[in-house]
Amino acid sequence: MKQIQWYPGHMAKTKKEVKEKIKLIDVVLELLDARIPYSSQNPVIKELTGNKPRVILLNKADLSDPVELDKWVSFFENQGVKTLKINSLSGMGVDKIKGVLKVVLKDKIAKEISRGRKERPIRAMILGIPNVGKSTLINRLASKKKLIAEDRPGVTRQTQYIRVGQDFELLDTPGILWPKFDSKDVAFKLAITGAIKDNILPMDEVVIFGFKFLNKFHLDQFEKRYSIEVDIDDILKIYNDIGIKRGCLLPGNRINYERVNELFLHDFRHQKFGKMTLDKVNDYV
Repeated sequence: MKQIQWYPGHMAKTKKEVKEKIKLIDVVLELLDARIPYSSQNPVIKELTGNKPRVILLNKADLSDPVELDKWVSFFENQGVKTLKINSLSGMGVDKIKGVLKVVLKDKIAKEISRGRKERPIRAMILGIPNVGKSTLINRLASKKKLIAEDRPGVTRQTQYIRVGQDFELLDTPGILWPKFDSKDVAFKLAITGAIKDNILPMDEVVIFGFKFLNKFHLDQFEKRYSIEVDIDDILKIYNDIGIKRGCLLPGNRINYERVNELFLHDFRHQKFGKMTLDKVNDYV
């Protein structure tokens, strides 16, 4: 597979804006997908934010393997980064964010108070890749729908300040991807979880990646979902068996492989194979 490049113009603009506005904020909220904590971590963000305090929010935590996710929390906190498990859609863990920010910024807040300055709202910048749930999180924090939130990448297109109560301001930014995916593995994980648009990578390659992942880690759920026996050395048979079991057929009882792809991706993204974490901590330590 050739090196994948996907860097829309608005992302280049966002990168420039982040550089300009980072000096105005107190703390960075880095939103990651709890199913792919490593693959959804944009290496550009650390470069852009420099030494600003950072809090990692592992979103969609209820969709991930809880044992593996706890390992990721320990991994990031051992690096000195406070980390929270949340779900911006259901609200799980979101009420803890303000308290964590005050702890992370306690020295700065105390210093300003000692100088006789009135305590001002904390200014936080939310950064993350597309479709990780930034707009949904802001709507949850603000207790009202202030932003468009859709289950597809590339909806937020401009930076904007959002007031959250009297003591908290958020600077929302569009999702930023890095210019090139050097790792095929990372690219596939982003694609199969819906972080990048489905036309960026060949859909059949993404689906085959999913077949192999499930065969290795969730074989029972894979076979049970489609009532088939999986032989990972015979990919075509897996396609054919799913197509027959699920009625993905063309005239003449030919398998509609495109429909099988769409069905499988829908099932994968909607947890039909159970809770899972695609990034394993032991692969990155």
